[in-house]
Amino acid sequence: MTELINVVGGAVLDSLSAPTRLLAARRTAPPQFAGMWEFPGGKVEAGESPEGALHRELREELGIDVVLGAELDAPGPAGWPLNDRAVMRVWFAEVADGDPRPLEDHDELRWVSILDGDEALRLPWIPADLPIVRALLASVATASSAGSLRGN
Repeated sequence: MTELINVVGGAVLDSLSAPTRLLAARRTAPPQFAGMWEFPGGKVEAGESPEGALHRELREELGIDVVLGAELDAPGPAGWPLNDRAVMRVWFAEVADGDPRPLEDHDELRWVSILDGDEALRLPWIPADLPIVRALLASVATASSAGSLRGN
């Protein structure tokens, strides 16, 4: 059996302590996903931690440094299934430095409300990311105390 490709994604929020908006990124490629929205991120390289990969990817793709919060609970220990060869782990994050810009792989960024979940769900998400968006909205809605998305 072939080892799964490990991918990381950033659920970049306007605030980890009192989130109201999520940053979505519109893909430019491959053709089947061009024009669809996703969580920014990418593959974990050999010898790299998932968290380190996410920091690197967000710098490369958006020009930002972030503070990572909690990891979004996934349906399995390996993460969210993207296809039969890849899984993605997603962390809540907040911009610590820089203004998000679409530098690589994206042609537009958009802040969408997570208080009105319909706004986020109206975007045409990459199919594998849509269940993650739904889980994120549910997680934020049920966060029981301030700072619960901050992680350990």
